[in-house]
Amino acid sequence: MVIETTGLADPGPVAQTFFMDDEVAESYLLDSILTLVDAKHAAAQLNDRQEARRQVGFADQIFISKTDLVDKDEVDALMHRLKHMNPRAPQRAVHFGEVALSEVFDLRGFNLNAKLDIDPDFLKEEEHGHDHHDHDHDHDHDHDHAPGESCDHPSHQHAGGHHHHHDDDVKSFVFRSERAFDPAKLEDFLGAIVNIYGPRMLRYKGVLNMTGTDRKVIFQGVHQLMGSDLGPTWAPAEQRSSKMVFIGIDLPKDILLQGLDQCLV
Repeated sequence: MVIETTGLADPGPVAQTFFMDDEVAESYLLDSILTLVDAKHAAAQLNDRQEARRQVGFADQIFISKTDLVDKDEVDALMHRLKHMNPRAPQRAVHFGEVALSEVFDLRGFNLNAKLDIDPDFLKEEEHGHDHHDHDHDHDHDHDHAPGESCDHPSHQHAGGHHHHHDDDVKSFVFRSERAFDPAKLEDFLGAIVNIYGPRMLRYKGVLNMTGTDRKVIFQGVHQLMGSDLGPTWAPAEQRSSKMVFIGIDLPKDILLQGLDQCLV
């Protein structure tokens, strides 16, 4: 089932319904959130409408329409801007809605176990991040192009695109460490963060290395809704590490990174 919202809808409450409403949750599984970006009007809408920026931040898959109506430099600038806002959503230019159904359905954006099967490189370093740091975590704008990471849910029409220096309030950042997390400390910290900043936390997910288990811990959330599950076992020769991606509105990046660092053993 596809739910098409109004053009200026906030995807958050729609997504939360699938987890909070028992009757809906019994019958439906949220697969992904799709966002349609109008290249012709993108810059103005992203500049003026936070709803448009939220729709980019929530997206599991971004489709860009009307690229034939603007020059290549504008399209490139738009895609660069969208990638800064949401590095985990693949982008695809589309012409009059011609898209393979395989890029719309069964994308499993809300199932990180499936994401690991599709993209085994999730835990690997990006080759071209920004702001790389040399200690346990890097604060880069993650550049995952996860080909299968998406979801079949609200289809949003909006626009965006200006130069890469445009300072949007929707941003992403990554935490990485090869040290293990203390589960109790991490739960306490994330609980406090979600209580305070939940409305501004659009999407966040990760694969965690936790003490007390030989399995990867799969973690993700939408706003104040947060959950985790045990994933596959760490392979004997595999480097155990944690990677968390946060996408949100003016999130206190330094507070989150320092707090997560203090949750490590």
